[in-house]
Amino acid sequence: MNIQEWLQTNLGISIQTQGSILLSLVIVVVVWLLRKALLRVTARAEMDVRSRYLWEKGSQYAFFIILALTLGPIWLGQVGNFATYLGLMAAGLAIALQEPLTDLVGWAFILLRRPFAVGDRIEVGENKGDVIDIRMFQFSMLEVGGWVEADQSTGRVIHVPNGSVFRRDVINYSQGLDYIWDELPVRITFESDWEKAKAGILQIGEAHSPEVSDRSAELARDVTGGFHISYQTLSPAVFTDLRESGVLLTLRYLVEPRRRRVVKEAIVEDVLRLVNAHEDLQFAYPTMRQVLTDLRQARPVDL
Repeated sequence: MNIQEWLQTNLGISIQTQGSILLSLVIVVVVWLLRKALLRVTARAEMDVRSRYLWEKGSQYAFFIILALTLGPIWLGQVGNFATYLGLMAAGLAIALQEPLTDLVGWAFILLRRPFAVGDRIEVGENKGDVIDIRMFQFSMLEVGGWVEADQSTGRVIHVPNGSVFRRDVINYSQGLDYIWDELPVRITFESDWEKAKAGILQIGEAHSPEVSDRSAELARDVTGGFHISYQTLSPAVFTDLRESGVLLTLRYLVEPRRRRVVKEAIVEDVLRLVNAHEDLQFAYPTMRQVLTDLRQARPVDL
């Protein structure tokens, strides 16, 4: 008994099916070797990274298309149903085009669920920027941050595959409220009049967010946008804490995402003016006190 008869007797595989399997394996190996040879030739050629990438992706698509066209006629008679063959071919194409299909589904998700829209400031993974375009397979952002301090543009455009919305966290600065919370820590010495400093810093915070403070009640009623968001107050506040080198006063205030750096600069300058205008207010910094027991006096020494 030869191997063909053994396979037919023990596994129920007909001689015709065995021939189809063998021919299919030969076709797969030949096409695979041709693709590898093509990629080796392109690897030796003087091409940039983008061109090599396009050759690799194009040869991958061509590999599966050629297999679908050559294996189809072989198995069409074995399958006995053209609809079944189409289903198998669709499954193969889904595997070959997994990333583009994921990007296409991501595009539909972005349009229907709207995790962000054009004009929103978002953060996807390590990338942060303002959305400037949404297409079928990718969306584009004007980069913010990076090597630039605070939330200001670098001038670069980042193209992100739509499928990233399924694989990475998407942070939207523009949904819910039109503002984000920001904080500015101010540290003063223990000898300073911390109550005066706290009142002055709070007044500065209120001066730089008058519209937000006046519309606090209105915003609190109309910030949800489909989300369960609840704030007791949207007015600026100053929180007091103790640190080793002094009293820490933290100003918490609302600001428009795109004006964060400008507003913080104005607040910092007003805080500097506040401290300079009062002799009983001094900024704290790391210090060390040395006690001279023989002279019975303490002398502060700056580090």
